[in-house]
Order: sequence, then C-alpha cells, then structure tokens
Amino acid sequence: MKTKFSLMMVIAAALLALTAFSYGQVGTDVKDAAKDTGHATKKAAVKTGHATEKAADKTEDTTETVAKKTGHATKTAAVKTGEATEKAADKTGDATATAAKKTGHGVKKGAKAVGHGVKKGAEKTEDIAK
Repeated sequence: MKTKFSLMMVIAAALLALTAFSYGQVGTDVKDAAKDTGHATKKAAVKTGHATEKAADKTEDTTETVAKKTGHATKTAAVKTGEATEKAADKTGDATATAAKKTGHGVKKGAKAVGHGVKKGAEKTEDIAK
C-alpha cells in the first residue's frame, strides 16, 4: 500500500506542478497580450495625432483661401457699387440740368407772354385815353 500511496503522491505532485506551470503560462500570455494592446494603442494614437494635424493644416489653408476670395469679392463689389453710384449721380445731374433748362425756358415764355399782355393792355389804355 505504501507504493500505491507514493505513486498517487507522485501523480498529484506532477499534476500540481503542471497546473502551476499552466497558470504561469496563462499569466505570461495575458501580460504579452496587454503589452501588444498597449503598443497598438500608442501607434493608433500617434497616427490619429498626425491625421488630426494634417486636417487642421488643410482647414487652415482652406479658411485662408476662402477669406482671401471673400475679401477680393467684397473689394470688387465695392468698386462696382462706387461706379454704379457715380453713374447714377451723373444721370441725376443730367436730369436736374435738363429740368432746370426746361423750367428756365418755361419761365422765359411765361414772362414773355405776360410782357406781351401788359404791352397790349397799355396800348388799349392809351387808345381809350385819347
């Protein structure tokens, strides 16, 4: 019986050693997987940082281009508005001059007609007085 017991003890000790080794191997595998995950995460963060920086640079360039185009369009619109205002002022001035000439001509005709009427009235008065 002593042999049976020692054989069982040897088998139990071997199983215990094998179990400890298995748990140790699992711990190493988990540790290696965690390192790999950390390394991959760091690589992804670096790549994300580079991509974000590139996107920010492109956004800056695009914003600058749009601002320049907007400024140019505003300047062009201001010039065109100034030219249109100048043309409108010229037309207003021409219309005012024409109206003044017509008014002056009308006043001249009216004065002439009044003067003619006064002259006729004076002649009739003179005829009557004789």
